Amino acid sequence: MTAIAQKLSERSSSAVSATNSIRVMVVDDSVVVRGLVSKWVDEEDGLESVGKCSNGAKAVEEVKAVNPDVIVLDIEMPVMDGLEALPKILKLCPEVKVIMASTLTQRNAEISLKALSLGASDYVPKPVSNSGVTTSAAFKVDLINKIKALGSTLLKKKNKLSPNLSTADTSRVQTSRVKQAVAEKVSAGAGATDEYKLREFSKSQPRILVVGSSTGGPPALISVLEQLAPVLKHVPVLVTQHMPATFTKIFAEHLGRAAGIPSAEGVDGEQIQTGKIYVAPGGKHMIMERKGAFPIIRITDGPEVNFCKPAVDPLFESVAKCYGPATLSIVLTGMGSDGANGAKIIADAGGSVIAQDEATSVVWGMPGATAKIGACSEVLPLKQIAPKLKQLITGQAR
Repeated sequence: MTAIAQKLSERSSSAVSATNSIRVMVVDDSVVVRGLVSKWVDEEDGLESVGKCSNGAKAVEEVKAVNPDVIVLDIEMPVMDGLEALPKILKLCPEVKVIMASTLTQRNAEISLKALSLGASDYVPKPVSNSGVTTSAAFKVDLINKIKALGSTLLKKKNKLSPNLSTADTSRVQTSRVKQAVAEKVSAGAGATDEYKLREFSKSQPRILVVGSSTGGPPALISVLEQLAPVLKHVPVLVTQHMPATFTKIFAEHLGRAAGIPSAEGVDGEQIQTGKIYVAPGGKHMIMERKGAFPIIRITDGPEVNFCKPAVDPLFESVAKCYGPATLSIVLTGMGSDGANGAKIIADAGGSVIAQDEATSVVWGMPGATAKIGACSEVLPLKQIAPKLKQLITGQAR
């Protein structure tokens, strides 16, 4: 253990149990970025900078002693890059939330999506230059919001599962208890709770599947579509995932490989066809409308909705108008509440809404808001969503 790691370990054992702050480690080869992001963290109530590393190898060496809740992990670094360091970090600290930081290039988009499949919780687009980092208010807001959302989720689990234990003690028992809680919830099945009431599923055959997701959404949706592949020829699939423009094109390609059907960013005026996936392009809203007897894609450049662009609500609302009770929708893991109002419009039009449950969500913001607004027919663990969708799409559920 290095002297720095030893010092941080001593600090952790004496102070962590007395605070409820979200502990953040910053891993970046730029001293400017490390210093600036750590400064931003320390300026926020409820956040605490606990470590700075210049490459992945140092992060792997120090992470267990530092015991962070959230790690901001750069992709391109000397000695050991972020993608190589990620699985090593998660092996040492399985519960830590990792945010990948990468510039908006096609290569880094591919790497970021790969990182999500390996266990990273989210990513944040980073300005190309250090001067861009220092002057970009949007980057700061995006990063801090994601740190807070992911860190709060982790602290909530720690406090709920082990309220009388220190953070260090909690980390030793948390994994087994989380697995037990998930198993109990899956065994019991989904249903109404004190937090939300469920609606009946539509009696109409689904003719379209629409999806909204954000933090943790890419691997969750890929998992669902892989299981759904045999029945996706029966419906078009429209997806809004909170992502920047460079990422959505690559994401669409990943979805197509997972589902085994054509998949691409939606194009304005394009006629919607069954057996194809349409992804909202980053930085634009995607909706649909009827042109005569045919549904078509519309790409709009309006203002942000729920601080998002693309946003889920406009898509859901437009689909409800076109398909009514034949609409089938899912809201997967994500921070914020985007999609909840649109899901209620779908439900009020007679369509069906399924939300991912809290135990399997990276952040139970969007699906939680959807459940609590009373829009859902079911709230399910991730592994149970595809089997239910398959039943509904093929008519076996009625």
